[in-house]
Amino acid sequence: MATTPTNIPGAPLAEDAQPPVAPERPRQKAVTIGAVCKALSQEFPDISISKIRYLEDQKLLSPRRTQGGYRLYTASDVQRLRTILRLQRDEFLPLRVIRQELAAGRAERDVAAPGDGRTLRRQLVSTRDPGALYSLEDVCEETAAEPALVRELVEFGVIKGEQRSGVRYFDETEREIVRAVAELARYGVGGRNLRVFRSSADREAQLLQSILAPALRSRNPDRRKEAIEALENLASVTTHLKHLLLIRDLRNIAT
Repeated sequence: MATTPTNIPGAPLAEDAQPPVAPERPRQKAVTIGAVCKALSQEFPDISISKIRYLEDQKLLSPRRTQGGYRLYTASDVQRLRTILRLQRDEFLPLRVIRQELAAGRAERDVAAPGDGRTLRRQLVSTRDPGALYSLEDVCEETAAEPALVRELVEFGVIKGEQRSGVRYFDETEREIVRAVAELARYGVGGRNLRVFRSSADREAQLLQSILAPALRSRNPDRRKEAIEALENLASVTTHLKHLLLIRDLRNIAT
């Protein structure tokens, strides 16, 4: 009596047997650049379509395009963009270094999201270490700002920089100021208009200084360390409060 051949691992397939077909991988759903902005705006309030396009111009992103020329971003593209933005924000890496990190296989799982908003605000207002220094060319490359805009900010005292061997360098905070101003410049906001922000910051700094002045002047290193930590905490709270007040006023304008 004939028996039905049984496929044994390593043995040839019977003539009437068909090799198993791997399930077709579902294609990732793609979204528009506007949808990407909306999806990332909660974590990155300063995200904009122009910023995403700039990262694409710098060969950090390569979304596919429709026949009509519209950009479409897959989940992998959005994940890559999130990684880039976190490396910029949290590690202050220049774009050329981010490009190297991505090429070396650094992924979103290696760049942790801040678990607490307060932690992020502390990073942004840290008073202890100005970080690396950047030349005018570096600042312009990483922020897409025009050199004339940076010089205007120096002229109006918004940033100062530091002269070394006849070359002016800017720290990481000043670089981020330039990045923010470059975004405002697209709406017609110039250096002269920024005096209101500078004056507001000066008044807030004076207020915090008056609260903690005795401890900050202390010769006791432990007390001074505690005062600096308190200064950073107060700066975090006031920054968040100012943001909330601005949202409230803007909501009133929009209604």
